[in-house]
Amino acid sequence: MDLLLLRFATNSYPMWPSIRKFLNDIHLYAGLTCGLIVIAVCLSGTVYVYNTEIREYFDSDRFFVNQQGSPLALEELRSDLEDAYEGKVVGVNVFAQEGRTYQFTLKKPGEENSLTLFVDPYSGKVLADNSSKTSSERWMGYLFSLHRWLLLDKIETPILNQMSNMELGRLINGVATLLFLLGVMTGIFIWVPKKTKNWKQGLGVKWNANWKRINHDLHNSLAFYSLIALFIMSVTGPFWSFGWYKMAWQKSWDIYQAPKEEPKASAPMGDPSESVLVQKEDSVSVYALPIASLDEVIALANRELPYLGNVRITLPEEAGGEIGVSKSRVGFFARAGADQLKITSSSLEIKEVTLFADLPIRQQIGKSVKSLHTGEIFGQMTKFLWAVACAIATSLPITGTLIWWNKRKKSKGKNE
Repeated sequence: MDLLLLRFATNSYPMWPSIRKFLNDIHLYAGLTCGLIVIAVCLSGTVYVYNTEIREYFDSDRFFVNQQGSPLALEELRSDLEDAYEGKVVGVNVFAQEGRTYQFTLKKPGEENSLTLFVDPYSGKVLADNSSKTSSERWMGYLFSLHRWLLLDKIETPILNQMSNMELGRLINGVATLLFLLGVMTGIFIWVPKKTKNWKQGLGVKWNANWKRINHDLHNSLAFYSLIALFIMSVTGPFWSFGWYKMAWQKSWDIYQAPKEEPKASAPMGDPSESVLVQKEDSVSVYALPIASLDEVIALANRELPYLGNVRITLPEEAGGEIGVSKSRVGFFARAGADQLKITSSSLEIKEVTLFADLPIRQQIGKSVKSLHTGEIFGQMTKFLWAVACAIATSLPITGTLIWWNKRKKSKGKNE
């Protein structure tokens, strides 16, 4: 690849100047078209990379507690919560870091949405719940809306009749991201210098030059150094904008699963009212099923997956259902991708073990689309690199437009 670029750069191919101009035009007009949207999306993305850390900092009272002896048993905490809230615990998050709250997910009969409770593991006190949003959550919510839907979902009056404002924002965002991806792909060829002896100049900034040269160097060199991150961010971004793109991604990386058809309800036999009564009785009996001890489940998970990590336990809501356990590693270089266990709720036998590292590389990449996009693929290290790259991406439409404007003024001056 490098040899090919060098041959292009030294004009070994007669058609290269024409190709370069063609690519330059694509790069220019793609950038001018999506510039303002890219600034909004990348600026919000730069901050949103640290969404978790920002919320935990400003709402630390619901995420962190002072250690007071040994934590209470999970089963004891679950029993107290179910009695106090008259519902059923359907999940719990247990973090590897000490001094963290447990997050219990609880469902009440007749309510569709679940309730997340932040519980002090040492005292059993419920510190907060997610029934109302904090200031930091609302602020990060607006940033997320700007990043995903350009805040169009916040507008109540429909802008177009054929689609919702959220769908419109998603469409505009997706098109702009594809244009940015096109700009990234064409930019590497435009970056290649015309002469081999000027190769190193494309890697730095000539700070003692005038502002136009500095702006030009900043655009080229910063884009080059962040090229890999910019490409990954832009190639994964349309996953959440277009259904066809999502399907193509999943099929490309061998993780596609066809949607399951919902089974048609069979006609009730006999008296309809009797049938409804039976269904209600069944639902109550299922809802009241005894569930295996949470402490036994997490002990089994830690034996099967003996490393430091955050654990999520999902409890079944049906008779004979399975307990799901997800465990993810923690640390500065922690690789994204959780290991999964399926455990029988009656005998606590492990029915299935899915280790992320054992998946084929294609599937690992396909399943990591979110962590690739947000920079969490290798923990805090890549999150920092992604934040820097996203900040650079915010500047590229500005520096690029200035380059175009300066050249435009220069060409006008020659013509006059």
